[in-house]
Amino acid sequence: MIISKSRTKASVTQCNVSGDFYAALDGYVRDAIARAEDRALANGRKTLRPQDL
Repeated sequence: MIISKSRTKASVTQCNVSGDFYAALDGYVRDAIARAEDRALANGRKTLRPQDL
């Protein structure tokens, strides 16, 4: 898992976090990283930059 459960929970101030939220968030982050990597490679770079998100 890429994300930290404790840090995610600490970031949420007014709601509870369900157990399956972490897996969904992890999938979302992995997908965002994969898309950013594809974009960087398409632009001839091997470094991910904020604009790749």
